[in-house]
Amino acid sequence: MTQKWSAVLSVFVVILTATLMLSLASCGHDQELTQITVQPGTETFGASNIPVPADAGLSVQLRALGTFIHPPVTKDITNEVTWNSNTTQMVTVNPTGLITVTGNTCGNSLVSATMKAAHGGIQTGFMTATVVCFTGTGPVGPSLVVTINGPGTVVSSPAGIACSQTCGFIFTSGIPVTLTASPTAPATMLTWVSGCDSNPAANMCLVNMNANRAVTVTFQ
Repeated sequence: MTQKWSAVLSVFVVILTATLMLSLASCGHDQELTQITVQPGTETFGASNIPVPADAGLSVQLRALGTFIHPPVTKDITNEVTWNSNTTQMVTVNPTGLITVTGNTCGNSLVSATMKAAHGGIQTGFMTATVVCFTGTGPVGPSLVVTINGPGTVVSSPAGIACSQTCGFIFTSGIPVTLTASPTAPATMLTWVSGCDSNPAANMCLVNMNANRAVTVTFQ
């Protein structure tokens, strides 16, 4: 009888030990977030020859990648983190990680992605958004931004704009500005897409500077 109970007890001990080991293994392998990486790590908006208000509305989608252990894996947690901008007057960020330039000021803004980790910890990843300050010269007044698509150049009269890529300038309020566009090889023709105050004649576009203005030209 004693031998029988001894055997039963041994089986019970084995089962209990196995259960405890499985329980401990399960606890020891809870997936744990150890790091958050924000992509891209830096993003620059605007240019020194573009007035800051003209940058308003520029945006880029961020991604948050979480690094986990138990087991080791990296996965997209963009929609699980909490996004925040420390300079909302410069750039804002929505709950899905889309950052947008406000056009109010320039400089650097730190954007963060935060998520609770296992055992009550918190992990945070960061990226830097830069809005380039306008360093061009010109009178105080409305801005004219010219968006250029394709190979070509645009110059203005009066002087201020002379560029082959998107640029801008601040002109005296109320004056008319004439833009002259010239295709660059391999482009041979151009189209004024929007922004001219009258039907553009060939390569010329008239813009009355009674407010902030934007013109788009495409070279083909």
